Amino acid sequence: MSVDCTINYDLPDLHISRQLLLRNANWLMRKNNVADHNLSVLLVDDEEIAWLNKHYRKISGPTNVLSFPLSESLFSELGDIVISVETAAREAKEKKTTLHAHLTWLLTHGLLHLLGHDHERGEKEAIAMWDLEQKLITELQNTGSNPMTHLAINVDHVATVRNARGITEPDPVTAAAICELAGAAGIVVHLREDRRHIKDRDVILLRQTIKTRMNLEMGANKEIIQIALDLKPEMVTLVPEKRKELTTEGGLNVAGQKKKLAKTIAQMTKAGIAVSMFIDPESKQIQASHDIGATYVELHTGRYCDATNDSERNNEYKMIAASADEAYEMGLRVNAGHGLDYQTTSRIAAIDTIEELSIGHAIITRAVYVGLDQAVREMKKIVSEASMIV
Repeated sequence: MSVDCTINYDLPDLHISRQLLLRNANWLMRKNNVADHNLSVLLVDDEEIAWLNKHYRKISGPTNVLSFPLSESLFSELGDIVISVETAAREAKEKKTTLHAHLTWLLTHGLLHLLGHDHERGEKEAIAMWDLEQKLITELQNTGSNPMTHLAINVDHVATVRNARGITEPDPVTAAAICELAGAAGIVVHLREDRRHIKDRDVILLRQTIKTRMNLEMGANKEIIQIALDLKPEMVTLVPEKRKELTTEGGLNVAGQKKKLAKTIAQMTKAGIAVSMFIDPESKQIQASHDIGATYVELHTGRYCDATNDSERNNEYKMIAASADEAYEMGLRVNAGHGLDYQTTSRIAAIDTIEELSIGHAIITRAVYVGLDQAVREMKKIVSEASMIV
């Protein structure tokens, strides 16, 4: 059967993913063995839920969620769940959680009411209902259900191998074409100030030949900015850049250089180029990226990938997942990358609010053994399967 999710409010500052809520609702219905029923989910403002409270519950004022079981249903056979997004947003802020995480809890709470659970029947029932809510939410968070995640391939290290011998092979331009044929949704290259791998010739030819989309990673350097403005890739990702680093070490300190970065964003935006900020999963960096007009953030996954035990990795994962929600709710689009490999990618790909993963070194390394086409297809399968509705 189906879940109908209707948004009935005018609150432009609150960014809600209807698709994400639909996926979560469908997952919850399958887990509770009612997937063959119809469910209505209605998102409203405080004024409307207060009206419903007055007319159907004989109480005054707004509440966070109302459940109308079959006997009282306005729309569907299983029942209706009505959530005030305004109240949910206030509660999420108080609880220091994300709006989507809190909406998922309210959705779960409302559905369990429709299935006969009632925390008002006594302490024992309240504890049992709470425990079931936590079990369902934890399993949903660990499973993920995002069919939208794309795979972009970074071909920098093809150029690294080429440059080691000072010759023309392997060619990153050819490698990019193979990656696209194998299913990559985009090609990523980092034109560094010192040109240690990707050269000017590479980015010019790639701009002419890439069939998907080009993401040019770059420092906010005057020379590189001009090259980007001339090339006009679909996206640039601003990253920190140090002369002596082997690879990018940590995210960009957007909060500490807002004026400079805002100027770069303005230049790119005027040229029709989307801008992403490569940042650590931290609230202050997300807020700063939003403040200066970025379209995307790319969350740095390095600490998650480098974790030495399960506890550390779980903590880093939770930070990435929460940051992805936080950025999305501000109106930012969310990508992620750095250090992801064939073991660590799946969990990140399952985060609902992440659109695209940027992966390079692991795929190029794998290609040494199985070929580039196969290496890309293997990674694409991991991303796709992690993103499927469970």
